[in-house]
Amino acid sequence: MRKFKSFLFLIFILFSISVYAQKGYPKSTGEYKQVVEGFDWGPAVNKVILALDDTTSHVNSNDFSVYVTRKSSDGGIPADQSSGQRSILYSYISDENAGTLHVGRYITLVLTVGPNLPISSPFQYSWSKGNQWVDYQFNIINNKTLDVWRKSTGKIMPLVDQFDLKGKFTYSDKLTMSYASFAPSNVKDKSPLIIWLHGGGEGGFDPTTALLGNKAANYASEAIQSVFDGAYVLVPQSPTFWMQNIQGSYTTGKVNDIYNEALMALIKDYVQSNPKIDASRIYIGGCSNGGYMSLKLLLLHPDYFAAAYISSLAYQAEYISDEEMQKIKNIPIWFVHSKDDETTKPNQTVLPVYNRLIAAGAKNVHFSFYDHVNDITNLYGGKGYVYPGHWSWVYLHENLPRQDFNGSIVKVNGKPVTIMEWMSSQKTNPKK
Repeated sequence: MRKFKSFLFLIFILFSISVYAQKGYPKSTGEYKQVVEGFDWGPAVNKVILALDDTTSHVNSNDFSVYVTRKSSDGGIPADQSSGQRSILYSYISDENAGTLHVGRYITLVLTVGPNLPISSPFQYSWSKGNQWVDYQFNIINNKTLDVWRKSTGKIMPLVDQFDLKGKFTYSDKLTMSYASFAPSNVKDKSPLIIWLHGGGEGGFDPTTALLGNKAANYASEAIQSVFDGAYVLVPQSPTFWMQNIQGSYTTGKVNDIYNEALMALIKDYVQSNPKIDASRIYIGGCSNGGYMSLKLLLLHPDYFAAAYISSLAYQAEYISDEEMQKIKNIPIWFVHSKDDETTKPNQTVLPVYNRLIAAGAKNVHFSFYDHVNDITNLYGGKGYVYPGHWSWVYLHENLPRQDFNGSIVKVNGKPVTIMEWMSSQKTNPKK
């Protein structure tokens, strides 16, 4: 009886494949390509592109089951995050880069992602090494045709793929730093430069982590590029973390860090190597560790930068002298922070820095101070979903800050502006 039932099941499968083949659904080659994009909470594998043997005009999401595994040579991936099934939002016929087609040789499955779905992330965070890529593998099954896709042919990273990721800079034959850079396609006579300094979890020698760890690749997006009418973007990467002191531990400003000299040399070298950069419009910003280093460079080079945009400032205000405040009071700066930030506590960092700058006579310093960091997409709960308070860069990367510390809207020449619109209007002495 068992053999007879197995025989009937085999006949059913063969019949199903025959019927489905008559609908024009081709057998797959078993190859796939994953798509990784940056989101407010970090990167996610949000699409997978399946290669087919022939063209098709039909796809049904319900036909597919998607399973993934996440592995790391360093270990550290919790068991419940190492493998599992992914949910499909929808699917469509596409080209090899996930572009929509009516008839094509590829199928793109759009997968569910979210801040509480670590199984969707190509990164794994550890306190000792920060964000690291994992070996992310798919096993995709068409439940009707029994086709299986298991062979990876690489990944696509929208926005990130527009950056040059091969940048290297060696300082005094001792220190080598990686960096990513983006050049606008519509460069005219001169274009501004936006510098982004990553947080403490994105150090190393792979600048993709600095671009994706907190969505910094968004500075190459059309939404932000259009504000500047095209801008260069430079994303340096520290080998460890920006706030490292000579003993290998953290400095919050009391003692010197080991990277600021090399970083400034890297910036100047990049500007010199790209003569179409407008030297009067060089902007620097960063979050947390990168916020510390942004302020550090302002203190050391107060005449170099046209403006600064700083989120989750990690520089302790007590280590900034009144004389140093006087040096930077005329630099346009916009701070972004959340009141519930327990990592870079505002009453020790940004609040006294801002207040002292205003007291020193600063006329163009602004501060967007949020109650919480909420879901800005309204896909995961909106104001009912609260990210860690340290993540105020969520607002920054989407160009959302508009309000100043007193609740008023920041204006330039009487016109309300966002933080990027404000920054785009800032200029300094071009003699650098």
